[in-house]
Amino acid sequence: MQQSMRILFAIFAILLSNCSQSQPPKSTTMNQTLNNKIDPKNMDTIVLGGGCFWCLDAVYRRMPGVVNVIAGYSNGKIANVTYREVCSGLTGAVEVVKVMFDTTQTSIENILEVFWRVHNPTTLNQQGNDVGTQYRSGIYYTNDEHKRIALASVQAVKDSKLWEGTITTEILPLEKYSNAEDYHQNYFENNPNQPYCIYVVGEKVKKYEEFMKKD
Repeated sequence: MQQSMRILFAIFAILLSNCSQSQPPKSTTMNQTLNNKIDPKNMDTIVLGGGCFWCLDAVYRRMPGVVNVIAGYSNGKIANVTYREVCSGLTGAVEVVKVMFDTTQTSIENILEVFWRVHNPTTLNQQGNDVGTQYRSGIYYTNDEHKRIALASVQAVKDSKLWEGTITTEILPLEKYSNAEDYHQNYFENNPNQPYCIYVVGEKVKKYEEFMKKD
């Protein structure tokens, strides 16, 4: 799906949302462990870029141990960017998801294992028909331990020959992060009949589900 079409689909989704404000909100697939008063000491966060953030958002909302996912933008030239600005390609920002998880239920290693499986880390600034620097592959860390794990993870992927070609994933400190607009959050669940969700996001979700069945 070309970028211009993706923007049109997003606008169409907003219009539909505005027309249905009187309807109850759709259910979410987000794990409800936040309601169980998780000890903050057991919470951890990693920020990932792997193409359209709608895809990674949908995938990680289904992963056991993940307690919240937020679509956002990071590692560009300026902070607090908008979707329109990011799509222009001038900001250098990447579409990301902030994945918050319970370390007693899963680990950053498990989060990254899914990351490598559901997107193609060998296509520079591109995932499928989505082309641009905002779709680049990246792991954005906030501490030295996360950096160490990320570097070990990418080396393990290279050694395993999981993907043919050169891994283009950048591993950098998280910078200039901001949350994306509200309508981008949980986009797949809220727009199940949107063509991009059916043919692109849905395929990523299927890939994740197939991987989990093998585990």
